[in-house]
Amino acid sequence: MRLFMISSIATVLLGLAAQPAAAIELTGAVGRTKESTSTVRIGLQKEFQSRWWQTDVGALTGYWDAGYTFWKGDKESDNHSISVSPVLVYEFNGDVFKPYLEAGIGVSLFENTRIESRRLGSSFQFEDRFGVGVRFYNHAIGLRAIHYSNAGLKKPNNGIEAYSLHYRVAL
Repeated sequence: MRLFMISSIATVLLGLAAQPAAAIELTGAVGRTKESTSTVRIGLQKEFQSRWWQTDVGALTGYWDAGYTFWKGDKESDNHSISVSPVLVYEFNGDVFKPYLEAGIGVSLFENTRIESRRLGSSFQFEDRFGVGVRFYNHAIGLRAIHYSNAGLKKPNNGIEAYSLHYRVAL
């Protein structure tokens, strides 16, 4: 299973990295769950080429996100996950500082089906996210909540949420 996870991570990250360098961004995030599990996430993003509903207030845009998350358990074994998600972003207009809201639904694979006392039911999970933040120059910083669940495809379906602080930079 570990070889599968490493191969999957490499495939996803290399696929995004094959894009033109200016189109790729790198994100690092640290967070926690209510079960006291610490998370560390690294990801690559590729911005959508389109902007919709541009007004004097802002515009809707988005990005593709691929990431790896390490889950450090306090009481039980650690876990690893990889994920891919399209994310929609409403970015407010601004000269230097541009606040934004983001939401996305993607998929993820976990190394095993337990995180602390949570039983996920399957390695395959949907990843739902909501975040807020601010962009400035080639950087962004924000807060994000991500919920993982298999949507009842397999029992049990306890799911888990991770809350994190993230930093993003254009490469």
